[in-house]
Amino acid sequence: MDRREFLKLTAITAIATAGGISALEILRDKELEAHEAHTPDTKPLTAKRWAMVVNIRKFKTEDDYKKVMDACRRAHNVPDFGNPKDEIKWIWTDTFEHSFPGQEHKYMPEDLKHMPFLLLCNHCDNPPCVRVCPTKATFKRKDGIVMMDMHRCIGCRFCMAACPFGARSFNWRDPRPFVKEINPEFPTRTKGVVEKCNFCEERLAVGRMPACVEASKGGLIFGDLEDPNSDVRKVLGSHYTIRRKSELGTGPGVYYIV
Repeated sequence: MDRREFLKLTAITAIATAGGISALEILRDKELEAHEAHTPDTKPLTAKRWAMVVNIRKFKTEDDYKKVMDACRRAHNVPDFGNPKDEIKWIWTDTFEHSFPGQEHKYMPEDLKHMPFLLLCNHCDNPPCVRVCPTKATFKRKDGIVMMDMHRCIGCRFCMAACPFGARSFNWRDPRPFVKEINPEFPTRTKGVVEKCNFCEERLAVGRMPACVEASKGGLIFGDLEDPNSDVRKVLGSHYTIRRKSELGTGPGVYYIV
């Protein structure tokens, strides 16, 4: 505070102290007022079980995929090392064969065989990554989001070995120099920790949809799987969908319209 505010607070404190109010209480009230003044009036988005539907039919060009992946990278300070060896994957693309092994056959449409599929953490009902983490750096929230606490991560990579979807990446190098423009609203990471998609939980907390959903223009549908009136349930009720490696029993929370 400047000199004028200091003198004003000193005078108020002297009067308040005489009335039995401590200076600490005055400072606490002023901090609370300042916090409330800068807190956006937004309600968090909540759900009993968050889920996502990827409508591949909506992705016509390479630019459609790029917009979604770039939005995720910008929102979460995902580094671009420029080589597959060090790649950090929050949301990425792969072929049908690698995305859905065992579900392909020689009579399937040729374009579907080579079409890129958007992949991300499946936020499973029964996530094996959570079971193997020795420090509880990986944990599952009540609303189904599988989280990563980078401060607890010791870099053992057990979660990477347990994940059947390849949805986790390890920072072999310091990622911060490789972030083109740092988003101050999301923390950067250090060398030696694992990271992955978090369903944009930080955006949900302030009433915003995931960055990838906003950028997809209808290609990604996000909502409460337990709410029959949610967009996700409506889409699942009107389209046939498949999930990645559902036979493993992990209960993936990401569905695909092919």
